[in-house]
Amino acid sequence: MAKVDDIPTTQAVRALRAGNVAFVPHLYDYVEHGGTAHSAQVLNVDEHAVIKTIVLEDERKQPLICLQHGDQEVSTKNLARAIGCKAIAPCAPDTAHRHTGYLVGGTSPFGTRKVLPVYMERSIASLSTIYINGGKRGFLVAIAPAELVRLLHPVLVDAAA
Repeated sequence: MAKVDDIPTTQAVRALRAGNVAFVPHLYDYVEHGGTAHSAQVLNVDEHAVIKTIVLEDERKQPLICLQHGDQEVSTKNLARAIGCKAIAPCAPDTAHRHTGYLVGGTSPFGTRKVLPVYMERSIASLSTIYINGGKRGFLVAIAPAELVRLLHPVLVDAAA
Protein backbone atom coordinates (compact mmCIF):
# COMPACT_ATOMS: atom_id res chain seq x y z
CA MET A 1 0.00 0.00 0.00
CA ALA A 2 1.26 3.50 -0.86
CA LYS A 3 2.04 5.90 1.93
CA VAL A 4 -0.26 8.92 2.21
CA ASP A 5 2.55 11.21 1.02
CA ASP A 6 3.14 9.03 -2.06
CA ILE A 7 -0.35 9.17 -3.54
CA PRO A 8 -1.18 11.83 -6.12
CA THR A 9 -3.31 14.70 -4.88
CA THR A 10 -5.78 14.71 -7.76
CA GLN A 11 -9.16 16.41 -7.90
CA ALA A 12 -10.66 12.97 -7.28
CA VAL A 13 -8.61 12.49 -4.09
CA ARG A 14 -9.62 15.98 -2.95
CA ALA A 15 -13.30 15.15 -3.58
CA LEU A 16 -13.03 11.83 -1.72
CA ARG A 17 -11.34 13.50 1.26
CA ALA A 18 -13.89 16.34 1.28
CA GLY A 19 -16.66 13.72 1.31
CA ASN A 20 -14.98 11.81 4.17
CA VAL A 21 -14.76 8.70 2.00
CA ALA A 22 -12.45 5.97 3.24
CA PHE A 23 -10.34 4.73 0.35
CA VAL A 24 -7.24 2.65 -0.25
CA PRO A 25 -4.90 4.01 -2.96
CA HIS A 26 -3.36 1.63 -5.51
CA LEU A 27 -0.60 2.88 -7.81
CA TYR A 28 0.55 0.68 -10.70
CA ASP A 29 2.49 1.04 -13.94
CA TYR A 30 0.05 2.33 -16.54
CA VAL A 31 0.10 0.57 -19.92
CA GLU A 32 -1.40 2.36 -22.93
CA HIS A 33 -4.52 0.41 -24.02
CA GLY A 34 -4.04 -2.03 -21.11
CA GLY A 35 -7.46 -1.20 -19.75
CA THR A 36 -9.09 -2.83 -16.77
CA ALA A 37 -7.63 -6.24 -17.62
CA HIS A 38 -4.13 -4.89 -16.99
CA SER A 39 -4.97 -3.06 -13.76
CA ALA A 40 -6.91 -6.06 -12.42
CA GLN A 41 -3.98 -8.37 -13.16
CA VAL A 42 -1.41 -6.05 -11.58
CA LEU A 43 -3.54 -5.49 -8.46
CA ASN A 44 -4.55 -9.17 -8.35
CA VAL A 45 -8.27 -8.39 -8.20
CA ASP A 46 -11.29 -9.55 -10.20
CA GLU A 47 -11.72 -7.42 -13.33
CA HIS A 48 -15.47 -7.34 -12.58
CA ALA A 49 -14.67 -5.16 -9.51
CA VAL A 50 -12.54 -2.71 -11.53
CA ILE A 51 -14.96 -0.02 -12.63
CA LYS A 52 -14.61 1.92 -15.88
CA THR A 53 -15.56 5.60 -15.99
CA ILE A 54 -16.86 6.30 -19.48
CA VAL A 55 -17.68 9.81 -20.69
CA LEU A 56 -20.52 9.83 -23.22
CA GLU A 57 -22.89 12.38 -24.72
CA ASP A 58 -26.50 12.33 -25.78
CA GLU A 59 -27.97 13.46 -29.10
CA ARG A 60 -27.93 17.09 -27.86
CA LYS A 61 -24.18 16.78 -27.07
CA GLN A 62 -24.92 16.86 -23.33
CA PRO A 63 -22.18 14.96 -21.47
CA LEU A 64 -22.75 12.19 -18.95
CA ILE A 65 -20.75 9.52 -17.15
CA CYS A 66 -21.49 5.82 -17.18
CA LEU A 67 -19.82 3.48 -14.67
CA GLN A 68 -19.46 -0.09 -15.88
CA HIS A 69 -17.74 -3.29 -14.74
CA GLY A 70 -14.30 -3.68 -16.28
CA ASP A 71 -15.19 -7.00 -17.88
CA GLN A 72 -18.35 -5.66 -19.53
CA GLU A 73 -19.16 -3.18 -22.26
CA VAL A 74 -21.78 -0.43 -22.21
CA SER A 75 -24.63 -0.87 -24.66
CA THR A 76 -25.30 2.70 -25.76
CA LYS A 77 -28.69 1.54 -27.04
CA ASN A 78 -29.63 0.09 -23.63
CA LEU A 79 -28.31 3.18 -21.83
CA ALA A 80 -30.20 5.57 -24.12
CA ARG A 81 -33.40 3.59 -23.59
CA ALA A 82 -32.87 3.52 -19.81
CA ILE A 83 -32.40 7.27 -19.50
CA GLY A 84 -34.91 8.37 -22.13
CA CYS A 85 -32.54 9.63 -24.84
CA LYS A 86 -32.66 9.00 -28.57
CA ALA A 87 -28.95 8.23 -28.83
CA ILE A 88 -25.79 8.00 -26.73
CA ALA A 89 -22.23 8.00 -28.08
CA PRO A 90 -18.74 8.12 -26.58
CA CYS A 91 -17.15 11.56 -26.35
CA ALA A 92 -13.98 12.25 -28.28
CA PRO A 93 -10.97 12.18 -25.91
CA ASP A 94 -10.45 15.97 -26.07
CA THR A 95 -14.16 16.57 -25.40
CA ALA A 96 -14.10 14.16 -22.44
CA HIS A 97 -11.03 15.98 -21.09
CA ARG A 98 -12.76 19.35 -21.45
CA HIS A 99 -15.81 18.12 -19.49
CA THR A 100 -13.96 16.23 -16.75
CA GLY A 101 -10.47 17.71 -16.49
CA TYR A 102 -9.05 14.17 -16.74
CA LEU A 103 -7.13 12.43 -19.51
CA VAL A 104 -8.62 9.29 -21.03
CA GLY A 105 -7.22 6.37 -19.03
CA GLY A 106 -7.21 8.51 -15.91
CA THR A 107 -10.85 9.62 -15.76
CA SER A 108 -12.50 9.52 -12.38
CA PRO A 109 -16.16 10.25 -11.66
CA PHE A 110 -15.03 12.21 -8.58
CA GLY A 111 -13.93 15.84 -8.78
CA THR A 112 -14.86 16.42 -12.41
CA ARG A 113 -14.44 19.91 -13.83
CA LYS A 114 -18.19 20.09 -14.51
CA VAL A 115 -20.86 18.32 -12.50
CA LEU A 116 -22.07 15.59 -14.84
CA PRO A 117 -24.99 13.19 -14.44
CA VAL A 118 -23.69 9.75 -13.43
CA TYR A 119 -25.29 6.47 -14.44
CA MET A 120 -24.04 3.29 -12.80
CA GLU A 121 -24.56 -0.33 -13.79
CA ARG A 122 -26.97 -1.58 -11.11
CA SER A 123 -24.92 -4.66 -10.16
CA ILE A 124 -21.92 -2.53 -9.12
CA ALA A 125 -23.81 -1.56 -5.96
CA SER A 126 -23.86 -5.19 -4.80
CA LEU A 127 -20.06 -5.59 -4.76
CA SER A 128 -18.23 -5.35 -1.43
CA THR A 129 -15.32 -3.28 -2.80
CA ILE A 130 -14.75 -1.56 -6.12
CA TYR A 131 -11.56 -0.26 -7.72
CA ILE A 132 -12.13 2.98 -9.59
CA ASN A 133 -9.85 5.56 -11.14
CA GLY A 134 -8.37 8.07 -8.73
CA GLY A 135 -7.89 10.79 -11.33
CA LYS A 136 -4.58 9.78 -12.88
CA ARG A 137 -3.37 7.06 -15.21
CA GLY A 138 -2.02 4.18 -13.15
CA PHE A 139 -3.95 5.14 -10.02
CA LEU A 140 -7.03 3.33 -8.70
CA VAL A 141 -8.76 3.73 -5.36
CA ALA A 142 -10.57 0.93 -3.56
CA ILE A 143 -13.83 2.06 -1.97
CA ALA A 144 -17.16 0.66 -0.89
CA PRO A 145 -19.80 1.15 -3.61
CA ALA A 146 -22.12 2.64 -0.98
CA GLU A 147 -19.64 5.51 -0.60
CA LEU A 148 -19.74 6.16 -4.34
CA VAL A 149 -23.54 6.17 -4.22
CA ARG A 150 -23.52 8.53 -1.22
CA LEU A 151 -21.16 10.99 -2.89
CA LEU A 152 -22.32 10.92 -6.54
CA HIS A 153 -26.00 9.88 -6.33
CA PRO A 154 -25.82 7.89 -9.57
CA VAL A 155 -28.88 6.67 -11.40
CA LEU A 156 -28.77 2.86 -11.39
CA VAL A 157 -29.22 1.36 -14.85
CA ASP A 158 -28.99 -1.94 -16.73
CA ALA A 159 -26.74 -0.89 -19.60
CA ALA A 160 -24.37 -3.81 -20.08
CA ALA A 161 -24.02 -5.13 -23.61
